[in-house]
Amino acid sequence: MPWYNGDYPPSYKNQPLKIREKATEIANALLEEGMEEGIAIATGLKRAREHFKKEAENNKGRQQYKE
Repeated sequence: MPWYNGDYPPSYKNQPLKIREKATEIANALLEEGMEEGIAIATGLKRAREHFKKEAENNKGRQQYKE
């Protein structure tokens, strides 16, 4: 079941908005590829967290060069 417009898996409920939206986007893409719903939900959340962690690390590196 794909999720849209504020409809997301219950396990995403307490996640920050940007992680929840990215995780939903990833999980929907995985569902389209035929992945099982439970695995898509968990994988979407894991990949969203990794995405924003990597983004924060990249931004931190850029900050050092600006100073």
